[in-house]
Amino acid sequence: MRLLFGPMDESPSYRQEKRRQLRTAIIDAARDLAVAQGWAAVKMADVADAVGVSRQTVYNEFRNKAGLAEALTGREIGRFVDAVRAELLAHGGDVRAAGEAAILRTLTEAADNPLVKTVLTGADGDDGLLPYLTTRSELVLTTASAVVRDWAAAHVPQAGEQTVAAAAESIVRLVLSHVVLPSAPAEQTAAVLADTLVRLLR
Repeated sequence: MRLLFGPMDESPSYRQEKRRQLRTAIIDAARDLAVAQGWAAVKMADVADAVGVSRQTVYNEFRNKAGLAEALTGREIGRFVDAVRAELLAHGGDVRAAGEAAILRTLTEAADNPLVKTVLTGADGDDGLLPYLTTRSELVLTTASAVVRDWAAAHVPQAGEQTVAAAAESIVRLVLSHVVLPSAPAEQTAAVLADTLVRLLR
């Protein structure tokens, strides 16, 4: 049996899958620890212990704590972007309805997300995750704007590429600012920003 199945177990695809599972487990553990105690208090050794691997294994996968932070925030942002894409596509060319649904879902899910709550209410300083939503928000701006651009290109082609690009980045920045510092109920903010998106795409 070993001769038959052993080489398959050592195949590149098997190793890639095991590594993917390991990285997922490490990011899951880092997220749980960040929610429980704040990112500043999270140590790579604690993450390793939670997963049941050596600290060096965690360093081998992510280089340092900043690398782990990037992976954690990148996965969280990806989930939000997937939700935005689903709402935009569900409403097709109805710009206002699509915009309002996508924005409302972003705001409500951010408000209910325990990691986002920890990031926004914590006092982690430069070592925290907040910069990934503010001063180092390139990832969220790039990925979210691309989704809005793709949707608008398909459903609002008359707007033109430059107009769409400017509108996408502007609305993402506005939504992000309301995630970080809400100023009104999510439903009200979504309605106002949806009107703004309509005007930007004209």
